[in-house]
Amino acid sequence: MPKLITQLHIDSATARENRAQLLTQIADITSLDQALSAAAENKREKYAARGMLLPRERLAQLIDEGSPFVEIGSLAGYKMYDDKDGTGAGGGCIGGIGFIQGTPCVIRVDNYAIKGGTISPVGMEKALRLQQISMENKLPFVTLAQSGGANLMYANEIFAPGGRGFANQARMSAMGIPQITVVHGSATAGGAYQPALSDYVVLVRNQATMYLAGPPLLKAATGEIATDEALGGTEVHGEIAGTGDYIAENDSEAIELARDLVAQLHWFTLAENSVDQPPSYDLESLLSVIPANNKTPFDAREVIARIVDSSDFLEFKSNFDRQTVCGHARIHGAAIGIITNNGPITSQGANKAAQFIQLCEQSRTPLLFLHNTTGFMVGTAAEQSGIIKHGAKMIQAVANASVPKFSIVMGGSYGAGNYAMCGRGFDPRFIFAWPNSRTSVMGGAQAGKVLRIVTEAKAGSTDADMLDKIERDTAEFVDANATALACTARLWDDGIIDPRHTRDLLGLLLSITQQADTFQLNSSKFGVARF
Repeated sequence: MPKLITQLHIDSATARENRAQLLTQIADITSLDQALSAAAENKREKYAARGMLLPRERLAQLIDEGSPFVEIGSLAGYKMYDDKDGTGAGGGCIGGIGFIQGTPCVIRVDNYAIKGGTISPVGMEKALRLQQISMENKLPFVTLAQSGGANLMYANEIFAPGGRGFANQARMSAMGIPQITVVHGSATAGGAYQPALSDYVVLVRNQATMYLAGPPLLKAATGEIATDEALGGTEVHGEIAGTGDYIAENDSEAIELARDLVAQLHWFTLAENSVDQPPSYDLESLLSVIPANNKTPFDAREVIARIVDSSDFLEFKSNFDRQTVCGHARIHGAAIGIITNNGPITSQGANKAAQFIQLCEQSRTPLLFLHNTTGFMVGTAAEQSGIIKHGAKMIQAVANASVPKFSIVMGGSYGAGNYAMCGRGFDPRFIFAWPNSRTSVMGGAQAGKVLRIVTEAKAGSTDADMLDKIERDTAEFVDANATALACTARLWDDGIIDPRHTRDLLGLLLSITQQADTFQLNSSKFGVARF
């Protein structure tokens, strides 16, 4: 297979500037994650006095020591709704893919140490996303539950769509996807149905409580007075109601029970790949590829050369439209078809990509989309070339390809180019972003000029100061909402990653999807019901 030859001069001033800029952006994102951990750490003494582990301690005990954890939506909801200082990011839970007894599982840990783990509308969307990952990849779902439930200030936005989470649980059980829940604390109202709809329930003695109405609501609704323990404690659910299956004496014992239950599933594990060949170029040099100025173009092949095995890349139609790049490669030994951009998508580029997608579909080769586009080409020549109909072909191919699709937003992802490159709306198996990336309907400068022209034409205004302000304010608003942080807060991706982690992350996700697509579930018409 042909080898990509880098044109990057790693010691140049430009390369050093690029690296410095990206390292700063990585540090900014890292500091936000660290602030979340610090906010939880401040509650350590309070919860230690109750015999409780902090949420991330629970996670660490649940997953295999030294194994990776692919976190999903760590900054979901950042400074949205009532998150004034950013510490509410994450949507009330820690979620992702981790390994338990060698088995990859989707894991959700209620982050009760931050605002009681209450769930915002974005937190609800994140919970649904975790379920989607579980269903698409046939992964067991393990929940460590202790939450204040829905944020009542936004209950009108959560209530109706939130029911989908319970429907998903029922369908996952019927599909044959096991669900294990450890109840560490309070599980009230809808929160009580989450463990009840799971296949296995572990309760922590003197900590776990489950009821449809807690003591305050019970008294208000019926006048009855009852304690937490009498209403829904571990003895009630373990010995009388039968809602719980196992009772543990503390957090650690409960988590060990969950690990034992995963071992009893006899689920798939990931095989070691013996044909992995590292890229020919130093992974660190990837940081020097992306221009410090996001308006400066770069050759996406430089990125490919640093993430694929041996830097080998068999390019498809290399001389036919150079702005859309397609080709075959391997990542950690797994075959992958790659589509990326060196500019806008033209009619020829759309046709080229659509044909390549069909070829990958034919050979059952997963697809990787590396976003780096300003969108579809516009203008008289583009319209006369049939850009709309040819772009539609590419969108049809992306939407209907059944092979696993992965997206990395490594540069710009603008307009319908985001759709054609398998953005969030096209349901890639996984989509991650680099901290320098930008996603929007268009660039801020273009949006500002458009609104200026429209306002001037509509109002017939010649007030230059007013038009300048409209243009400037629009550009600033659009640009502020196009950043990687703004997009991940809205769950437009599964998280922001350090570019240097891209290769290993993709290798892990490819391995999971390969195993999942050959693994047979034991489905039934209805899920497991408790008796």
